[in-house]
Amino acid sequence: MSTHAKRERLLLADLLEANGPEAPTLCEGWKTRDLAAHVVVRERRQDAAGGILIKPLAARLERVQGEFTAKPYEELIQLIRTGPPRMSPFSVKQVDEAANTVEFFVHAEDVRRAQSDWTRRELDPVFEDALWRRLESGARVYGRKSPVGLVLRRPNGQTAVARKGTPVVTVTGEPSELLLFTSGRQEVADVQLEGEKDAVAQAYEARLGI
Repeated sequence: MSTHAKRERLLLADLLEANGPEAPTLCEGWKTRDLAAHVVVRERRQDAAGGILIKPLAARLERVQGEFTAKPYEELIQLIRTGPPRMSPFSVKQVDEAANTVEFFVHAEDVRRAQSDWTRRELDPVFEDALWRRLESGARVYGRKSPVGLVLRRPNGQTAVARKGTPVVTVTGEPSELLLFTSGRQEVADVQLEGEKDAVAQAYEARLGI
């Protein structure tokens, strides 16, 4: 049975291929070629990928990513499609599902929603539930940079506290849209914000995300 991560991986590869190497993305300063290189480096070069989160390794990451960005675009897409090598921890199905479901979903939307003619993708309830579980468990991480209290709410009433504090802003939407909002893609997330006017503005403009 195909996992969520595998499905999102193939969708991301298809989107990157269809839009070509020079299309815009929602990742600041990155075109589709840069995004493709990032995905490949993250899976295949753990010696450099640590620079995503660890500042002392950032220079190495930049160098290695530059090397992959220079590769033929078609090769990068094929590397994404085929997945990580056997020695990579991402080759373990459970690790792939836990670590890549959100990663590939968000990056697929980075490509889709950066295009002028994008439309919202309808997701099945099972996938929305899977995204909610990941968002719920990691809410405090996603919301830690919020300058105001932040509560995430699904249309069915389920909530998760992303940041304690006052004033409080409540963000309501489907898990997929809440995930985009808390990943720093507020401008394209289909959500509703409730709270004091100034607090809502701060939540909307904050640099959220891991």
